[in-house]
Amino acid sequence: MALLLKTVDATRGPRWIGDALRLFLRKPMGFAWLFMSFLLATLLLSLVPVVGGMLQMMTLPLLSLGFMVASQSALLDGPIKPTQFIEPLQGDANKRRSLLILCLIYGVLAIAILWLCNVVSDSAMVRLQTLMAKGDSKPADINALLSEPGVATAALLGLGLGSLLSVPFWHAPALVHWGAQGVSQALFSSTLAVWRCRGALFTYVMAWTGLLLGLGLGVTLVLSLLGLGHLVGVVSLPLGLLLSTVFYVSLLFTFNDSFGGASPALVESPPAG
Repeated sequence: MALLLKTVDATRGPRWIGDALRLFLRKPMGFAWLFMSFLLATLLLSLVPVVGGMLQMMTLPLLSLGFMVASQSALLDGPIKPTQFIEPLQGDANKRRSLLILCLIYGVLAIAILWLCNVVSDSAMVRLQTLMAKGDSKPADINALLSEPGVATAALLGLGLGSLLSVPFWHAPALVHWGAQGVSQALFSSTLAVWRCRGALFTYVMAWTGLLLGLGLGVTLVLSLLGLGHLVGVVSLPLGLLLSTVFYVSLLFTFNDSFGGASPALVESPPAG
């Protein structure tokens, strides 16, 4: 199908979050289970020897696309199910091949960024990740690693390179799935769309930043006033999962506004199930 590349007004950015939150609240359990099922699948992939980390990274384009497919279904009062993560891989062989190539490229580049950050930090990033994964690490040990030379530089480098990587991949999986574009065209179209809608995406990022900071400070303040400051970490985990889910729901709205919507077949046909 032909997609119309549009320029989105900067004020639209925060509305993407509001639209996503309203859609999430229509089917909160469905979206929550969708995200948890993906986390479970990636956890199992991490157990694969040698290539587990690479496989985890390769699934991220399918995470964003699967959420977009599920969100489109939810807009039509259709079902939300984990199989929507692999639904785009079924059917057309050319689309499947393009999506798998996108996953491979993303996985290789993401691993390369992590490797570079680890080199810059003199392996402190890996040691920090291992320490935090234990769950019973002492704050003093974590702070000691954070204060090591190169850690701040590596963190900024990872943030910068990760942001650059997200630009061509922001819409690329959806452009393959709904627009039948090839790998190169999808990456280029995504980059062009992000550039043309940079004002909206900037306010989108700023709105997310304000929301995260506001909720974080609010939760900390309320629990501290109640004498329950020790529960901040306990409350932060489900809250983080909730906001992550809403973020992935919002991706459909960024795509629809940038390209004029998903496939007409999805819009006009009755929901499945």
